[in-house]
Order: sequence, then structure tokens, then C-alpha cells
Amino acid sequence: MNIKDVLNKNNFVFKKKYGQNFLTDNNILNNIINFADIKEDTLVIEIGVGGAALTQKLSKKAKNVLGYEIDVSLKEPLSKILCNDKNVTIIYDDFLKRNINEDLKKFKYGNLMVVANLPYYITTPIITKFIDENVNVDKIIVMVQNEVADRFSALPGSKSYNSLTVFLNYYFNIKKVFNVSRNVFYPKPNVDSAVVMLERKKEKVKVDDEQLFFSIVKQAFCFKRKTLKNNLKNYDLEKIDKIMKTFNKNINYRAENITIEEFAIISNELTK
Repeated sequence: MNIKDVLNKNNFVFKKKYGQNFLTDNNILNNIINFADIKEDTLVIEIGVGGAALTQKLSKKAKNVLGYEIDVSLKEPLSKILCNDKNVTIIYDDFLKRNINEDLKKFKYGNLMVVANLPYYITTPIITKFIDENVNVDKIIVMVQNEVADRFSALPGSKSYNSLTVFLNYYFNIKKVFNVSRNVFYPKPNVDSAVVMLERKKEKVKVDDEQLFFSIVKQAFCFKRKTLKNNLKNYDLEKIDKIMKTFNKNINYRAENITIEEFAIISNELTK
């Protein structure tokens, strides 16, 4: 069924406040599905169903698809577009207000995965929600703003490496999969995109006090052009410098040059 025709017949109006840019390119959609490698017993969560071009392809691979869509005006056109996709359930609500684990109780599945073209204005809150609510998701494959994908997957020493990079890489192995031109969306956004894959780590780096660890990381990046000596004044600088020297570094290094493993060691040593 032609998605654009259905939307036009229902007089659908794109809403800027929801960041609505629907992906329509079949090759890109197929690439996302191929990288997702969805098993038959998988429940896929999709946030921002939009015109359901991705949803239709997910339904052919997954056991079930649980979609979240904040725009209730899409309810009627989506009921027509997805009329033959009986394994798709859509919740018309703000995803950030939902209790995900409660929603998942209605399904039986072997694997849990997120595959979505995320609304760019709430990309980070969506991903951190899965962490905060301890949702046991195996893999997250999402389309995000290109700059955000660079930040998620950045390596120490790069310009994009920041506290969010460290936070997400504590939980996931992250890989930028491929770039996506702004020209494959309807309507066309102002930025290019990228698909990024986050796979849950089987073993996280050893951290004795997560609250302290994340606090140190956040403060270390507080003023990005300043050194650890300037940003971590509230901690034992003498002890931090001693620890840093074991990495052949010192407190005059910036946070962007400190690996997640080194942050963990600093945090663990400061708990002693």
C-alpha cells in the first residue's frame, strides 16, 4: 500500500514539534533490516512509527512488533497501512511517559530488540530510558542525526568523545553502521543521518560505585577545554594524579583523552 497516498487521503499534516521526517527509501530500509538480523522469536520495539514503512518490514521478520507513536492523528491511516500486519501492536502515547516493562508483559519472546528511526529531538532520552528502567534489550539499531551517531561511537581523543559517549559505552558496544542522506526522507530534514548499533555488553567494565563513576565522568567533561586538574577540584587531585601516572598520563590531560577503563580505575581508587 502506498504510504504517501494513504497519508494524503487522510489529510495528514506533518508536525514539526514531533520531528516527523518519514523514511521512504526501500534500499535504506532493507539495509536496516539486514543489519538488525532479527530472529523469529524476537520482539521488536519501534519508537516513532510514522508512516510505518519500517514497521511493515519489521513485521515480516519479527515474532511481534511493539510500536509507539505520539501522534494520534496517524491512528486512522496506520490502521489501513498495517491492516495485514497482525503481529503489530501500536501504543498511541508519549514513549517517554510509558512504563516499558509493564507494556512488555503482554508479550512472550526470546529476544528483545529496538529498531527505529528516532525523533531526533529526543534521541538521548529515549536510549537512556531503556537503561534507567533496566529493560533487558539485547540490541538497539536506530537512525539518528549524523552528529549524534558520531558522539555515540566516538573514540577517546576524538572531538566527538564526551560524557555521553562514556555513559553509553559503559552499557553497550557501539558501532556507526552507515550514513544516510537527508534526501531519502519525506519531508526532507535539514541534517544528514546515520544508523548506529548498540549491543548490550555481556560484561561491563568493573566499577565499584556507579554513582561516583558517572559523577566523575560528568564533571571531568564539564568544561571540555579544561584539564582534569580544573574540572575535578572537588576530588583528591593528588590521588588522581598518582593514578594517572600509572597510565603514563597526568592531571593536566583533558577528559577527551581518558578511556572508559581509566575513568573506572580512577573511580574505584577514589572509593578506597
